Amino acid sequence: MKKEKKNLDREKISFERVEREKLLTQKSEEVDGIVELSLRPTRIVEFIGQESLKENLSIALLAAKKRKESLEHVLLSGPPGLGKTTLAHIMAHEMKAKIVATSGPAIERAGDLIGILTNLENGDILFIDEIHRLPKVVEEFVYPAMEDFNIDFVVDKGPYAKTIKFALKKFTLIGATTRSGLISSPLRGRFGISFHLDFYEPADLAQIITRSAKLLSIAIDADAASELAQRSRGTPRIANRLLRRVRDYAQVKSYLKIDLEAVDKALKSHGIDPSGLDMLDRKVLKAIIEMYDGGPVGIESLAATLNEEADTIVDVVEPFLLKGGYLRRTSRGREATALAYEHLGLSSAKKSKDPSLF
Repeated sequence: MKKEKKNLDREKISFERVEREKLLTQKSEEVDGIVELSLRPTRIVEFIGQESLKENLSIALLAAKKRKESLEHVLLSGPPGLGKTTLAHIMAHEMKAKIVATSGPAIERAGDLIGILTNLENGDILFIDEIHRLPKVVEEFVYPAMEDFNIDFVVDKGPYAKTIKFALKKFTLIGATTRSGLISSPLRGRFGISFHLDFYEPADLAQIITRSAKLLSIAIDADAASELAQRSRGTPRIANRLLRRVRDYAQVKSYLKIDLEAVDKALKSHGIDPSGLDMLDRKVLKAIIEMYDGGPVGIESLAATLNEEADTIVDVVEPFLLKGGYLRRTSRGREATALAYEHLGLSSAKKSKDPSLF
């Protein structure tokens, strides 16, 4: 009986520890999310980088305001974290319009979409993130809504079937996608404006970091901001996230301000190297080199080897590795480039057999 009681006590303590850790993690993520929102610019003039996009978008906004019309439907594409959601909210702010935000996977049925669309007023903006993940049956209802601002909804079946027409107010649909190739041609063709966001230059990221540091009331050196920008994978979201982690490190270690040393030590502790590659990036490259002799290797095989989701590799890891020249995508699969070997300190002639890969 005593042994059983001890085991129950241990299980209880273990359960309580897990629950406490879950709670702490959840709170941390919620705080980070709130901070992220506070760092977002609200006007087009405050948005840093993407100069060509910004200029064309400013013209479209001004023209729509002069004509006193709704903005045309807008499609924003590009890797995660480059500012698609921020731009959608900026457009709503500039047009003085209400924005309703949702995502493709969240709209599971046609009825969900109809409920959202019928509640929109003139000039409102509907923002659908990951629009390429809209179910096909729902997408069919989007076409007439975008073109004619009405929806035909069929109720009942067979001889009892009848069509109900819903008239909609004139709204603007802003779609965001990280996989533009997965958007069907009929849907893509109904967007009047299409913008692609590319990775940011380090100089632009340094400006974003300096602005964010000011909003967070953190003192940061120009050299430290520049180094942080170099390691941010060309992505503002990552730049702001790393800035918060460096801030934590600097405060705990009693730095008076964030300098080059604080950045280097903080990022090193998180496994981020001077080129901005993290542990997962290096793990992907090493797997291709170690397990598949440099490639080519299919994405499903690579994902199975790493025990990661294929979508995580395609959406999160690959874009930066491709842009940086560490990875090459061919018709037969992914290949590691000479730069990848050089970065990992491996010889392309003789592959390393490092047992610490996994």
